[in-house]
This record gives sequence, C-alpha cells and structure tokens, in this order.
Amino acid sequence: MSYKVVVLVEEPVTNWDARQIVALHADIPHDVHYFVLIPVEDAASRVEATIGSLAASEVMGTAALYLDENDLERVHEEIRAASRHSLEISVRAFGDLGVRVTGEVTATDPLERLYSLVQECDAAEVIILTRPHVVAELFHVDWTTRARRRLKVPVLHLLAQSEPDWESEARQHHGDQELGEDA
Repeated sequence: MSYKVVVLVEEPVTNWDARQIVALHADIPHDVHYFVLIPVEDAASRVEATIGSLAASEVMGTAALYLDENDLERVHEEIRAASRHSLEISVRAFGDLGVRVTGEVTATDPLERLYSLVQECDAAEVIILTRPHVVAELFHVDWTTRARRRLKVPVLHLLAQSEPDWESEARQHHGDQELGEDA
C-alpha cells in the first residue's frame, strides 16, 4: 500500500521544494508516491500576446511581423518542449531523494486534470506549489481555493522558493550582532 500525493506545480520543482514536500511525509508508515502535474503554458495566450504586441508595433510605426502557420507551430512546439523539460527537472528533484515519483504534462485545464488524477490514483492529499498570486488569492479564484471547494482530500498550498543562501544569512546575522554590540 502506498500513500499517494498529487503535486500540481506551475514551475519546475526545485531541489529545496522537493525536500520540503518529502519532509512533510517523513512520518507516513507507507511508501509515498508523488504524482507531479505540470500544465503546458497556455499557448493560445502566448500567441495572442505576441500578435497583440505585433499589432501595437504597427501603431507605433514599426514594421509588422507576419506569423505563418509554421511560425505558430514552432511556438507551440517550444512551449511543449519547455513543459516537458520542467517536468523532467521536477521528477528528478523528487527522484534524487529516493522517493517514488511519476509525472505528466497536461494541456487541458490544470484543475480539471487535477480532479481526475486525484480520482484515478486515489490520492490521499494534494499539494499545490505556486508563486504568490495575491489578487487571485484575495478573491478566492486561485487554484488552491478552487481545488478545496471540489476535492474531498486535504489540499495544501505552498509557495515555491529556492534554497536559502545560509552563508549570506549567517554573515548578515553576524553583522547585525556586531552593530548591536557597538550601540
């Protein structure tokens, strides 16, 4: 029997974040299996933004750039490749810790895929790892709030971060102490 955790992320999981997540389950008496879910960046939005900036260039008097189907397909492939690379980094971050991990990239709505993946793998909990989204969280339209409304498993929201620079913090702390002694 294994304890299954779905981890929905919007960026590659850092080694630091993987260690923090795995540490949360250190006392689980069963093997823990992590399912990493990474959404493909919204290609349509990216293309629309590119086209919008190109349209603005016409207003500004600069030459317009034409995107044909091959250019659009190249943009889509770059986005898919970046998502696959993000998944590889994330799976490696967990795998380097010796835990069982699988992952997938989803081109569908990330929350819809999350809901179905939780059912498919009979997950015991969900962890959503994101950058801070103050406005979305304020209005309760962020992934975590929406997932909590629908899922019948615990949903934990963590903010992605990189490993602290302990040496810099120690130097700063030591400097603060010296300033306090001089006062």
